[in-house]
Amino acid sequence: MKNSALLLIDLQNDYFPGGKMECFESTRAGENAAKILNWAREKRIIPIHIRHISTRPGASFFLPDTPGVEIHKLVSPLPGEQVIIKHFPNSFRDTDLTTVLKEQRISRLIIAGMMTHMCIDATTRHAVDLGYSCILIHDACATRDLTFLHTTVPAPMVHAAFMSSLSGLYAEILSSNEIISTKETFSN
Repeated sequence: MKNSALLLIDLQNDYFPGGKMECFESTRAGENAAKILNWAREKRIIPIHIRHISTRPGASFFLPDTPGVEIHKLVSPLPGEQVIIKHFPNSFRDTDLTTVLKEQRISRLIIAGMMTHMCIDATTRHAVDLGYSCILIHDACATRDLTFLHTTVPAPMVHAAFMSSLSGLYAEILSSNEIISTKETFSN
């Protein structure tokens, strides 16, 4: 049996409507993340909130001391829940995430958040390199349109491409309803 933690990555106001870097269907993803968070709390799965604060020169969002950097109200941490601050896409880089996971004897990560093509991808790949097994909740993640060589790739295609590239070797991909209805036991 694997001890599990729920990582909620960058579910912050700047990615939601009215924010400085709104993601495609971010409210839907946030609502699904909230369902997973409530499920995790009921199952006694440790939630860990990851919050990005930009320290990069020229950054235009997640700026310190702005409303956009705050965790969205849909997934607000409860008192006592772990909040880890990061400054890079990879949630493990220069943070105490590894220490927190080791202290809790976590071996599996359930991951939701934003943006699929950046922080979700970087964190998931690094987690597997460290030996964690990962479950990605595809409908509790969101991204944006991307442009390459004057071609715009729509957000749903970006999301599908990254989920499909992570599926298998890096993560099991489930919907919020699939994980909530699973018969598997998640112990902590």
